Amino acid sequence: MSELASLVELVGAEHVLVGEQITSYLTDWRGRFHGDALAVVRPGSTAEVAAVVRWAHERHLAILPQGGNTSLCGGATPSVQPVIILSLLRLNQIRSIDTANDTIVVEAGCVLQQVQEYAAEHQRLFPLSLAAEGSCTIGGNLATNAGGTQVLRYGNARDLALGLEVVTADGQIWHGLRGLRKDNTGYDLCSLFIGSEGTLGIITAATLKLYPQPIAQQTALVAVESLEAATALLALARQGFDAGLTAFEVMASNCLNAVVQCFPEQRLAFTGEAAQAPWFVLIELSDNESEFHAQQRLEYVLGQALEQSLALDVIIATSRSQSRELWHLRESIPLAEKVLGKSVKHDIGVPVSQVAAFVRETNALIQQAFPGVEHVVFGHLGDGNLHYNVAKGRYTEAEVLGFETELYTIVFDQLKKRQGTLSAEHGIGQLKKEWLALYQDPIELALMRQIKQALDPLNLMNPGKLLA
Repeated sequence: MSELASLVELVGAEHVLVGEQITSYLTDWRGRFHGDALAVVRPGSTAEVAAVVRWAHERHLAILPQGGNTSLCGGATPSVQPVIILSLLRLNQIRSIDTANDTIVVEAGCVLQQVQEYAAEHQRLFPLSLAAEGSCTIGGNLATNAGGTQVLRYGNARDLALGLEVVTADGQIWHGLRGLRKDNTGYDLCSLFIGSEGTLGIITAATLKLYPQPIAQQTALVAVESLEAATALLALARQGFDAGLTAFEVMASNCLNAVVQCFPEQRLAFTGEAAQAPWFVLIELSDNESEFHAQQRLEYVLGQALEQSLALDVIIATSRSQSRELWHLRESIPLAEKVLGKSVKHDIGVPVSQVAAFVRETNALIQQAFPGVEHVVFGHLGDGNLHYNVAKGRYTEAEVLGFETELYTIVFDQLKKRQGTLSAEHGIGQLKKEWLALYQDPIELALMRQIKQALDPLNLMNPGKLLA
């Protein structure tokens, strides 16, 4: 394409990639979606992003924003032609930190772990935490309204952002990096762009909330006999820890068995009846008083759980390294899944009170339809978000993937019955856009389409994603 020469003038020849240079940008993390692009453009500033968007807008060329390319729903992978992939990885500067205001201003290409570590260097906590934090970027976290393991206490990415800098679909720059907790001056544009998956504009920077570093953290792994017991344990933990309850993760036993199978250096240190428990819960408590106080609170609450038969056994981490080992078990589940083969994945949300019934009834319906498939269930019970996956079991990988449409129908029907959601934290992308059209409230969809039409009338911002 001869017009690419004018792109070189905007960002430099080394930052306009074509041909074999763009291969790694074209496939998603799971290897499910693959597309093509005219070029990959790597701007180094917000001004260059705006210039590239204006260039594409003039030529009616679609723009696909991409960060760490860790999307789990194909949201950052090309799905239409022609398209320019706009990589934001060079926008990786931490612009400022204000410890008096507890805010940090970062560019969209900053890796999440980089932001966490920079905040820690200034005795502050940026609490967004997820398995891909070593490679995912802030822009992608905001574009998908990422969740993770500490939503229970700190909220999703949307709750952690106070201001944004955004390049609009026609190449203008909205300078909205205000670090205000209170700003009642009209529509909440930040919330509009966060979670929009790059379909309305391109987030180039954000003002994020920081928190004091907790003085103490306590972690425990608990064996339980049912999801009902896990839900009751959650209520007990909420009562005992209040805002100190940072994380409450649930894992089916086959999830942890898969981790131990795939990564023998890891182990599940329960014995006896607890080693055979069908479910395990990972609890984290953060405290701003002392390690001793946090440990006392944790031991008291878990002692009550044992007395009330909500727990079969408990392992309380006695050091930071043991705490990391327990978290490593949880965080290795997706990696073990990938080693053991593809499965039909769901990122669902239901009210916490409905989780046990949802899993029990949905498992039964799926077994009735496809006897012998394996249920791989784990996730953030504290906020009602489960990764409800269906693996091959006695079938082949190709067979279980062939069941996808029927499995989605069963799962999504059960979610609709319980006023749940088919995407709690991964977004819609291209994986779920047709299903969203079937299961979302039609008025809600119509309003979203009106917003899309108003902000991107040429449909050039990440087309083929989110809205079918």
